[in-house]
Amino acid sequence: MSDVRVFGPASRVLPAAAPATGSLASGLEDRGKKERALALISSAENSTLGWRGQFGYIEDIKDGRGYTAGIVGFTSGTADMLAVVTAYAKNKPGNVLQKYLPALRAVNGSDSHAGLDPGFPAAWRAAARDPVFQRVQEAARDAYYFNPSMRLARDDGLRALGQFAYFDAAVMHGVSGLRAIRTAALRTAKTPAQGGDEPTYLNAFLNARVAEMRTEAAHEDVSRVETAQRLFLRRSNLDLTAPLTWQVYGDSYKLTN
Repeated sequence: MSDVRVFGPASRVLPAAAPATGSLASGLEDRGKKERALALISSAENSTLGWRGQFGYIEDIKDGRGYTAGIVGFTSGTADMLAVVTAYAKNKPGNVLQKYLPALRAVNGSDSHAGLDPGFPAAWRAAARDPVFQRVQEAARDAYYFNPSMRLARDDGLRALGQFAYFDAAVMHGVSGLRAIRTAALRTAKTPAQGGDEPTYLNAFLNARVAEMRTEAAHEDVSRVETAQRLFLRRSNLDLTAPLTWQVYGDSYKLTN
């Protein structure tokens, strides 16, 4: 796939990211910091820090994308859910979700449940108990969102907080949406790789992210930026060092390690 958080079909799977080097190597490639990032994503996507308990999450949140499910909110309307179920069928033929592939292809690009109701949510929850399906979800998260956002963040000279800001934007808006937000930010600030000040650039990026979120009613609550990422930035926590405290949608969270 070239991008998956967009309406319509996708084409190819993104390659894995290369390891970071130099001063950026302590970013989200660090296992502990990646875990923090995944917990932060889960606080916004699933209102819990326990992201490993969200493989079976599924509901229609009425955002025009059909069913939202799994550890980063794969959706039936934006190609990534179709990609996940396709990969699961390749890894485990005859699984409980495979019969829904024709319906997922048909509803891709819409909010329709045609061919999915009433059995698809229960089948997704059943599949989520399978370690094979869990690995497929994690691989899809990394290939479609984490790895490409990390590549872009490293190219821009960003440390862990900036890498997370890019990752979170990719999860919500797709990599193409992330790039569009970055382009808007570059109109007012330079990246560190361009010689710019990192906090100044990140403020510009978060401003552009908030502006993009407010174009959709389903994303008009911008607390995952303003009372989380912006809060870390105001605290000068560019390395996303624990302990971390933040709020999303009015709920308070804390990570001690």
